[in-house]
Amino acid sequence: MIGFGLLSWWVSRTLKKRFREYAEIPTSSGLSGAEVAERMLRDNNVHDVKVISVDGELTDHYNSKNKTINLSKAVYHGRNVSAAAVAAHETGHAVQHATAYAMLSLRSAMVPMVNLSSKMMNVIFIMAILGGAVFGLMPQMFLLVIVAQAIITAFSLITLPVEFDASARALQWLNMSKITVGEEHEKAKNALQWAASTYVVATLAAIAQLLYFIMAFGGSRD
Repeated sequence: MIGFGLLSWWVSRTLKKRFREYAEIPTSSGLSGAEVAERMLRDNNVHDVKVISVDGELTDHYNSKNKTINLSKAVYHGRNVSAAAVAAHETGHAVQHATAYAMLSLRSAMVPMVNLSSKMMNVIFIMAILGGAVFGLMPQMFLLVIVAQAIITAFSLITLPVEFDASARALQWLNMSKITVGEEHEKAKNALQWAASTYVVATLAAIAQLLYFIMAFGGSRD
């Protein structure tokens, strides 16, 4: 887990470095991130989604509940490769929602279970620290932890195709609409690949943690 933690830190650091580097490269189209998102929505016949600005760095996301594409100020106002790539990616999620993309629907349905699992694991760990083992509850705790971690791991696995598909939609549209061309498009592709790698690392870490809990449970029974 320490290894995955270091890998996650390195990927996140490289991602921020790439986005800052590509933020210095203007796009030939000259469109801002907000304009890119709005145009991609129109081209995909999505007319009930709003594009808004939010605070923070790399806080960009699509909210399916209120149908808003939330872009950080740097992306919302930016007229560069990074802004175009991020805006198109988040719009890709809006298009997924509008077309009832199955994996996105499944991920959304799992959110309550994932939130409950995370809270349950926190409670169990606190109980263990406070003396759960003394009362002979460790085997039951391990089983609950494994179930909770399995749900979190499944959610991470489902997230991968959702993110990859959103990036694929974004890059295809950026290329077809000539928003990014030539070297610009390659850099936009590279930026989204690094963004996707954060989800890959998180998924591998979740799988490793699940296997660790399973082995620990087996060891406790021995």
